[in-house]
Amino acid sequence: MILKKIHHVAIICSDYKKSKEFYTKILGLEVIREVYRKERDSYKLDLKLGDNQIELFSFPDSPSRPSYPEACGLRHLAFQVDNVEEVAKELESNGIEVEPIRIDEFTEKKFTFFSDPDGLPLELYE
Repeated sequence: MILKKIHHVAIICSDYKKSKEFYTKILGLEVIREVYRKERDSYKLDLKLGDNQIELFSFPDSPSRPSYPEACGLRHLAFQVDNVEEVAKELESNGIEVEPIRIDEFTEKKFTFFSDPDGLPLELYE
C-alpha cells in the first residue's frame, strides 16, 4: 500500500455561518464549492488549502467535541506558515486568541495554537 498525501480534512461545525466566515475571511481559504443538502439540513463547504482541501460540514444538534484535556482522536490540525509571528498578529487583529509562541524542542521551529469557533485546536507551524 502506498499513501500519497492527505486529500482533505473534514470538520463539523455548530454554527455554519460563523465557521464559514472564520475559514474563508479570517484564514483566507478559497471556496471550491458550497452545497446545501436539504434532506440532511446540512451544508458542505469545500475549501482549498494549497493542493489539499478542508470540508466544512454543518449538522443539526451535533455533539460537542471533547478537546481539553487531551482527548483521544484528532489532536489538532496544523497549518504551515512562513512566519508564525506575523500570522499570529493577524489572527489577534481579527479577535482570535493565540497562545504564546513556542519552539519545537526537536526541530527548533516556531509554533503556536489557536482555535476555530467550535474550539477545534489549530496550529501554526513554521
